[in-house]
Amino acid sequence: MNPGEKKRKFLIATHGRLASGIKSSLDLIIGVTDNLFLIEAYTDENRPVEADIKAIVDQLTDSEELVIFSDILGGSVTNQLLQQALKPGIYIVSGFNLPLVMEIMLADTDTPLDEVIEQAIESAAKQMVFVNKLVAAANDKEQHD
Repeated sequence: MNPGEKKRKFLIATHGRLASGIKSSLDLIIGVTDNLFLIEAYTDENRPVEADIKAIVDQLTDSEELVIFSDILGGSVTNQLLQQALKPGIYIVSGFNLPLVMEIMLADTDTPLDEVIEQAIESAAKQMVFVNKLVAAANDKEQHD
């Protein structure tokens, strides 16, 4: 790591077991990473989400950035994360999908993180497609050619 370069860490925080499902897919597609944390809220009633968030954020150093992926904007998990949003080096992305997480995790660290996130959101939105409509349009085009 070059002087002044920040190491990126990632947190997937979701209701239930979605976070571990995303991690399982990431492990298969991009390989296992040691800079990824998970919070699976409400899977253990005795474990407060706030404590899990604090434990991860408190271990960050000045040379690290943290991208937090949450499942639902306005949901209780994202609401708990909001108190971290104004801290330097912490970025929160809500309503993620797998392509978005992959693009951000694999991004060049020379590109500023806010630019990486904006571009990844734009790209990930294009991944959400009503496939039936595409197939119908392709079939319609074939029949008219």
